Amino acid sequence: MHFILISIICSVFVGVLLKIARNKDLSIYQIISWNYLFALLALLVTYKPVINTNFGMETGIVTGSLIFLLPVIFVFQAKAIKHSGIVKTDIAQRLSLFISICFSLFIAKEIFNSYKVIGLIIAFIAIFFTFYKKQQTGTDDSKAYFLVLVLGGFGIIDILFKKVATIGELKFTELLLLVFIGALAVAWTISGYYITIKKEYFSIRNMYWGILVGLLNFSNISFYIKAHQNLSSNPSTVFIGMNMGVILLGSMIGVFYFKEKLTKLNYFGVVLSLLSIVLIAYSQMQ
Repeated sequence: MHFILISIICSVFVGVLLKIARNKDLSIYQIISWNYLFALLALLVTYKPVINTNFGMETGIVTGSLIFLLPVIFVFQAKAIKHSGIVKTDIAQRLSLFISICFSLFIAKEIFNSYKVIGLIIAFIAIFFTFYKKQQTGTDDSKAYFLVLVLGGFGIIDILFKKVATIGELKFTELLLLVFIGALAVAWTISGYYITIKKEYFSIRNMYWGILVGLLNFSNISFYIKAHQNLSSNPSTVFIGMNMGVILLGSMIGVFYFKEKLTKLNYFGVVLSLLSIVLIAYSQMQ
């Protein structure tokens, strides 16, 4: 479970940095581009992987899908926040847990004991209460399809990382090397579009933020894959634990650092998140 904990911390602080960057009028697209460069450098320094292209079609599909989805999901997320707000976007991202659980049940054929079933039910209730907020004006419902793209994108990425952990043709570091190189190219293509076509201002300040995001993103992905490797027969534990942990830690940082206001129902959702994590952790001992 310690791999999940480290991954949760890194994931939340990626979100924290991007939120601060957005408030400082920095370019999310440029930060994400730099992020993949420094994530790639961190991978090379830490694991010293070599490029290995000796793999079959299934591995190629997983690799190609991650290359495309990892940078593009940030675009969907930014668009969803712009048109529908942060709250609805957070809900969509966490509801992607439903896709991951369906994979665990129907594809991975995982057997859930009673503690995990109860933990899962509590987890979905926690998602609702944690992000519950009265309807706000100023959102563009005509662009609500970005929320669907966020939900589907994060769910598919979770499943793909589970596949990365079980692929035998490549070491996960070799596969990550290919993914980071490809994602870097896609991210810079997106950033180049916004700089040349949308006339977004290029600033070297974005690189400094990209360094921090890249190191955290690299750590998040590495430890998330390690968690799936160590709990290969229980992927739902990783899926649920990761989502609930992000909600719990993210809410704490939101309240104490960003001074965000939570309702009593929101606090109730945070408590339920903690309870679901305890139940899921206990289910691993049975």
